[in-house]
Amino acid sequence: MGFVSFVGRVLFVAAFLLSAYQEFNEFGADGGPAAKALQPKFNVFVKNISAHLGVAVPHIELKHVIAATIALKGLGSLLFILSSSLGAYLLLLYLALITPIVHDFYNYDTEKEEFARLFAKFTQPTLTWQDVALVGALLVFLGMKNSIPKRQGKKKAHKAKTN
Repeated sequence: MGFVSFVGRVLFVAAFLLSAYQEFNEFGADGGPAAKALQPKFNVFVKNISAHLGVAVPHIELKHVIAATIALKGLGSLLFILSSSLGAYLLLLYLALITPIVHDFYNYDTEKEEFARLFAKFTQPTLTWQDVALVGALLVFLGMKNSIPKRQGKKKAHKAKTN
């Protein structure tokens, strides 16, 4: 059962690892294509956070955000393969940070065509629900990991000394 569990963890993190590897290879001086694709969504996300919290969000370069997501995906994946709870928490943190930025249909007026297009894309099973499924699988892993009692060493019976 241990080997099957290991293979399952490797297959689970394959998408995270491959994505982190691709983004790392394309990173460059400006953050690569990932930074170019996320720049407008990230700017709107930061504006919304500032408006809702009432405080100015410090300037964060997107290439640093991309580098952090690469690190979260890579390190989290490797630790998860080794059955570490920390790896699962890192992957959960990555999903919690990136999902509201990538799926930003909430930034548009409900009457606009753009909202309808993005919301339809958001509700497709292959996109956002994939993120929800990944979060669910990570939570199941953490729940199972925390519910299984730790192995206790076998207690040796003390032998009475005979003289």
